[in-house]
Amino acid sequence: MKHLPLPTELKEGGVILVDKPYEWTSFDVINKIRKQLHVKIGHCGTLDPLATGLLICCTGKFTKKITDYQKLPKEYTGIFHMGATTPTYDLESEPVPQSDYQHLTEEAIIAATSKFTGDIQQVPPAHSAIKKGGKRAYEYARAGKEIVLEPRNVQITEFEITKIALPEIHFRVACSTGTYIRSLAHDFGQELGCGAYLQELRRTLIGEFNSENALSPTEWIAYWIANG
Repeated sequence: MKHLPLPTELKEGGVILVDKPYEWTSFDVINKIRKQLHVKIGHCGTLDPLATGLLICCTGKFTKKITDYQKLPKEYTGIFHMGATTPTYDLESEPVPQSDYQHLTEEAIIAATSKFTGDIQQVPPAHSAIKKGGKRAYEYARAGKEIVLEPRNVQITEFEITKIALPEIHFRVACSTGTYIRSLAHDFGQELGCGAYLQELRRTLIGEFNSENALSPTEWIAYWIANG
């Protein structure tokens, strides 16, 4: 087994690869580890609560590297649910039926990926942490206030459909930092004329860091207790 950082090393500074559990916030992960190790710690890119997968955490002097890690490209796998939309573009809000998806063919679904590959402009979800006017966008959205977010340039280098089992479409996406997969789900559904939301999401890669080498917060803590 590859060497895993020990508490003594992490107090000085190190990198922890965490497999974030479903329904945990990124802050939940940081807080859990901080309480165990009593170290300065930060994470390198938020994952939504309903997403799972790789979260890079830096401790001690390595927190200076957080910005560099945040810039690394990322890869995700997940499921789009066709024929409905939600205000948050995922299952944090209730799905609303849109149009029938029965007309969709494999050829049309795969062809649509080309519209979202390369350098594209993407509008972030209204329910996002982007700041506007000194507040987070989701604060306006939760208060029922309309907010207009500007399109942003993002890069999607790979967009692969891995399985079609309508209304579910399974996918793999490699993209630049700042890409919202929730927005991709919404836009993909609009392109296909039936609506879609993000049903499931997992981050598998950040640069060369792989979720296969990550441990859950509980597994990390058990390891540190055993080797403290």
